Amino acid sequence: MVKLKHNLLLARSKSIKLAVLLLLSTIFSAVSVAQEALHQPWQALLIKHVTPVNNAHSSQVNYAGMKTDRAKLKAYLTSLGKIDKQTFAQWPAPKQLAFLINAYNAWTVEFILTAYPNLESIKDLGSFFSSPWSKKFIPLLGDTRSLDNIEHELIRGDNKYGDPRIHFAVNCASIGCPALREEAYSADKLEQQLNEQTVRFLTDNTRNRFGERSMELSAIFKWYGVDFALGFQGSNSLPSFILLYQEALNLTPAQQVLLKSEDMDTTFLNYDWALNAAR
Repeated sequence: MVKLKHNLLLARSKSIKLAVLLLLSTIFSAVSVAQEALHQPWQALLIKHVTPVNNAHSSQVNYAGMKTDRAKLKAYLTSLGKIDKQTFAQWPAPKQLAFLINAYNAWTVEFILTAYPNLESIKDLGSFFSSPWSKKFIPLLGDTRSLDNIEHELIRGDNKYGDPRIHFAVNCASIGCPALREEAYSADKLEQQLNEQTVRFLTDNTRNRFGERSMELSAIFKWYGVDFALGFQGSNSLPSFILLYQEALNLTPAQQVLLKSEDMDTTFLNYDWALNAAR
């Protein structure tokens, strides 16, 4: 009888655990679906108007097409603006980061559309006294923000997310930038997406080149060098970050040795600020 009661209690305990797991799974699925729904309009615009070029290392944006669909873009941006700080704070880090990257990229496209086609670079939207990235025009998370605020405070601030690969995800509407991804970022695919964007950019020999004893890198690595030395996956310097992608870059044993000893001569290439418009 005692054994029977024990087995019944054990079975009940397993049933409760299973029910809890199913409930958590349902909640997680609902959250994923909700985020997918939130970013679906942006996803549709990217699929329609962004084209990979340069052997898929880069992408071009059909801004004329985006302008035709501008009402859809504005509706998406309005939906992002309805997310309050309290709701955002309760999200897991991948969902937060995907949201912020999508917001940055979508608002950058909208910023370009305010003057397109009468501009050759996003820099044309600034002035002698202020950069385009410092303009406060974005209603997001209960404040009016600039692109700089989203990138440097919400995304990079205090190394909150601890992931320098964000530099290959946010897009500044320029040819020198890493590609604007042809899909929206999402929490459940963020790791894969960031990794793919990093490989896309690093292996582009028009912007990053590796010789026997030297390397020529995008100016991104000069501007944000500190971010690549903050311990991501054990890397504590730019060379050690690059070594994380030694297979994708097909680095020779000799190149790997020089990077490990930080003896690889490094120069930074000029940045192309021309608009990443479809031609």
